[in-house]
Amino acid sequence: MPNEDDELDERLPQSVTENIGTIAEHHARQERTVPRAQAFIEKMSLYLGSPGYVAGNVVFIVCWIAWNLIGPELGVDQFDEPPFFWLQGIIGLNALLISTTVLIRQNRMSLLAAHNAHLDLQISLLAEEKASKIIAMLEELRRDSPDLPDKSDAEADELSQSADTHTVLEAIEREHTHGHPQA
Repeated sequence: MPNEDDELDERLPQSVTENIGTIAEHHARQERTVPRAQAFIEKMSLYLGSPGYVAGNVVFIVCWIAWNLIGPELGVDQFDEPPFFWLQGIIGLNALLISTTVLIRQNRMSLLAAHNAHLDLQISLLAEEKASKIIAMLEELRRDSPDLPDKSDAEADELSQSADTHTVLEAIEREHTHGHPQA
């Protein structure tokens, strides 16, 4: 009996399934190159950023304060009088650990995002070149075909030309320098 994954694979074109596999292999390769210390810190940052950790902190703080405020009335020693010097130190240390682990994880994620953006750019440029070539070939076919009228199409002529990436980048940089940056 086929499971849900098999049914999903049957509904997807083979090229999509292959692309998903390629992306999964790329992701797995990236994860295998992560040093143990980095992997540990990233797992720790996932835990430190979880709702359970926040809830645990709130419960800990409330219990700490309650123990130190109500404890003396119940005959229990008060070990951190208001304004709770030791609790403030623990919270400060906790904040340092959280911010550091998040920054370490975010640095690697930013690097991966930059690599992925570069890959996207390369693929987009290649797709633009291919589309321009296809339009140019169709226009040539239309001009050479005796059954089709040979008329000029300014838009097709323009689209058949590959974009000059250097000129486009210069225009973007000029817009960001002199105009209103979009991002």
